[in-house]
Amino acid sequence: MAHIEIDAPGTTQLLLGNEAIARGALEAGIGFATAYPGTPSSEIMGTLAPIAKKMGIYAEWSINEMVAFEAASAASLSNIRALSSMKANGVNVIADFLVNLQMTGIRKGLVLVVCDDPGGMTSSNEQDTRPIAKWLNIPMLEPSTAQECKDMTKRAFELSEELGMVCMVRSVTYLSHTRGNVRFGRLPENKKVAHFDDFYNIDDPRQSRYTCGMQFHPYKQSEELLKRFAKAPEKCENSPFNSYRGPEIPELLIISSGICWTYAIEAVSILGLQDRVGILKLGTTWPLPEGLVARYLNKSDKVLCIEEIEPFVERSVMELAASLPPDQPRPTFYGKRSGHVRAWGEQNLNLAIQSIASVMDIPYTSRQSQDLEYRRAAQAVAQTLPARPLTFCPGCPHRASFWAIKIALQLDGRNGFVTGDIGCTAMGMISPGSFQVRTYYAMGGGVGVAGGFGHLGQFGFQQPVIAVCGDSTFFHASIPGLINGVWNQSNFTLAILDNSATAMTGFQPHPGTGITATGDPGKKVSIEALCRSLGIHVEICDPFDLNTTIATLLTMMRDEGPAQVVILRRECELVRERKEKRNPFRVYVNPERCIGESCGCNRLCTRVFSCPGLVWDRDAGKAVIDEAVCVGCGLCADVCPRGAIVKEAL
Repeated sequence: MAHIEIDAPGTTQLLLGNEAIARGALEAGIGFATAYPGTPSSEIMGTLAPIAKKMGIYAEWSINEMVAFEAASAASLSNIRALSSMKANGVNVIADFLVNLQMTGIRKGLVLVVCDDPGGMTSSNEQDTRPIAKWLNIPMLEPSTAQECKDMTKRAFELSEELGMVCMVRSVTYLSHTRGNVRFGRLPENKKVAHFDDFYNIDDPRQSRYTCGMQFHPYKQSEELLKRFAKAPEKCENSPFNSYRGPEIPELLIISSGICWTYAIEAVSILGLQDRVGILKLGTTWPLPEGLVARYLNKSDKVLCIEEIEPFVERSVMELAASLPPDQPRPTFYGKRSGHVRAWGEQNLNLAIQSIASVMDIPYTSRQSQDLEYRRAAQAVAQTLPARPLTFCPGCPHRASFWAIKIALQLDGRNGFVTGDIGCTAMGMISPGSFQVRTYYAMGGGVGVAGGFGHLGQFGFQQPVIAVCGDSTFFHASIPGLINGVWNQSNFTLAILDNSATAMTGFQPHPGTGITATGDPGKKVSIEALCRSLGIHVEICDPFDLNTTIATLLTMMRDEGPAQVVILRRECELVRERKEKRNPFRVYVNPERCIGESCGCNRLCTRVFSCPGLVWDRDAGKAVIDEAVCVGCGLCADVCPRGAIVKEAL
């Protein structure tokens, strides 16, 4: 991990974009940081938490994004600068609170860092949060480099206080997870005093002074918000994060922001168009620096907007153009609306080159397309690379859980199915999870949807429904759906896959682990005690005990009563291995017993069960254990119908 806490102004370090954001928060003098784990944002808190005590900061992995942001707002209202970080989906979770907080205002700097995931590489969707900033009048900065991640984060705190409102810093996956040189500034002295300064005048409420500037009438809140936000355009107009490079009168004006600006710069260079194409970089994407943009709209009759996901900048610029004086020339706009920029997924250098070449009407063929030898070499290299399909980790107990669920549903024979949500359990949709999950939306969505299915009996619905969620997801968003199911007597089974970690995002702790973000002991919350307090029938199984787990699931599905819970509990094997530093079993394949394709199971072991530690030896035509990957859980020995996989206790 980078040493972002060192007070060494002028020095340069190689940092992840997320680490640079954390450094920017330190240079801004934050005292409070909260987050819920969510790739691609997780490293921000992962960087701050280990140094929090040393730096005099309170750092917290919160139960969900809403609670994280609410807690951070309390610090802001008490004169402490605060940062709350999350992935794009988390902004949906905090929206209700965020709408109202932005209306009433804040006191000390409060920065919301949102990391979007163009292409949905680690998310259930590729949501663009920029329209939310526009919707709620949230000033937004978009860094393009690791250096700007630091500098913009620091500036966002200053801007938040100047305007009295939440400010947003928006990153994306390839920026958050890419390293770049970052020049450090000075760390401020650690002097922070919290106090909630509030006074209510009972004789004349109009003279009351609220820390958050709260008004009793919503229309007054809107009025005050617009007054504060009216100061933002000038600050964005003069921001050093906005810049232009290129000829005085360009044939084509490219307007870009964030990481797409880096693609545009390189694309213009590769095409040799530096003397014909100008690039306007917007670091402050909301509010739009209208004066700056308007000046450059006058210089070219062609404007191309290169950005990811939504045509956010494109629409804002076109709105501005529509409001300009009627005698001002109108350029032709190119981008997602015209089809010159792809309207989905992440951008890249080659796409930027194609967009620019198309608008400029110049031929361009990539090296891979025109150079046969290069193409052959690339294909040869690709064939040497190992396949990297989505899968559970070696020894993951979730693989056993879904295996047991699959068999239980088959034995039940009523065409039952599984509802799930984002997280490790999303793998239940594909081979590692035996293709069991049928619905997959958002955190907590599995139990909420199952609750709806559980009320369809009056319409002839007889299929058993098993909702699945991870232990961290249970605390995050599944509890309300479970309580609703109990209250309204919905017929479904909730399987909580408890591996004692927020495994998908880096093994962060949660309330069920009893450990806080800073490694201190916290109050451990018992999942089973919480469920039983609701009057729910709860069973606890070790998913590696397949027979008991299958029998328990069968019994629960055949019980026509209201919502019930089975906790499939086994510690993540990677977590266990780190603690114990040994494998429980030596696992190997007996080549005499393994009969390969002749087994009759359609290669159930390596094709369907698909543990990374169990691979197919094409030359021998048999399964084999990859000892470098295997964690020695021994589960594969229980699923081999020939008994060819052997586990020996160590």
